[in-house]
Amino acid sequence: MTRISETFARTRAEGRAALITFVTGGDPNAGSTGAILDALVEGGADIIELGMPFTDPMADGPAIQRANLRSLAAGTRTADLLRIAAEFRQRHPSVPLVLMGYANPMVRRGPEWFAAAAAKAGVDGVICVDIPPEQDQELGPALRAAGLDLIRLATPTTDSVRLPAVLDGASGFLYYVSVAGITGMQQAGQTSIEAAVARFKAATDLPVAVGFGVRGPEQAEAIGRVADGVVVGSAIVELVGQHGDKAAGPVREFTATLSAAVKRAARETAA
Repeated sequence: MTRISETFARTRAEGRAALITFVTGGDPNAGSTGAILDALVEGGADIIELGMPFTDPMADGPAIQRANLRSLAAGTRTADLLRIAAEFRQRHPSVPLVLMGYANPMVRRGPEWFAAAAAKAGVDGVICVDIPPEQDQELGPALRAAGLDLIRLATPTTDSVRLPAVLDGASGFLYYVSVAGITGMQQAGQTSIEAAVARFKAATDLPVAVGFGVRGPEQAEAIGRVADGVVVGSAIVELVGQHGDKAAGPVREFTATLSAAVKRAARETAA
């Protein structure tokens, strides 16, 4: 079993959803990211997504766009992210770490190089936002050959005709983008989320995690009652934007409220 599959097996045994959190690597600077990642773990995050800064993050809303610009302005490079990942792995040997970003930084030196470097750094999986599965002849095979999970995205417009292509070669978990829009700007209705999760779970044995627009504990608790994972990103990134290199404390406290929410959802479901 991989670290990701082991984590979902553990949270499933506990009767709850996994809490998946996102921060942009190198925001506000590469030296501060390690402490922020530690704060996420200490707050109760089960899986962490580390964003790879990119100049044109087309799927992201203002909060993550600004985080990308702050990171790039601080001089963050792919080598810095791999070093951050390797140091994280040394401190947290069992917590899954996923790189999330766009194709350009992942393929410009060759997908085989990126996959090997990510695996060496202790990364568990990769989410590439802008390579459709129908056009993934290089990155996906390279990741799979290196033993990394390729985590695919499904959206409200992913119908039954296209879903098999999304699932083909996917592993780790299926990330359901719950809004037809950018990160952090809209919130999907609970009824639509429940219907989508049920539809995807009928089509795959992969855990289904829900993200985009999940802003706080109340929404995390509601989604945690039906999904295998709850993803929170922009709200955490906003804290980093507000507090800069002193963000670890506020991030830890906020993450703890999210962790308590998904655990509360488990108790309510059991009752």
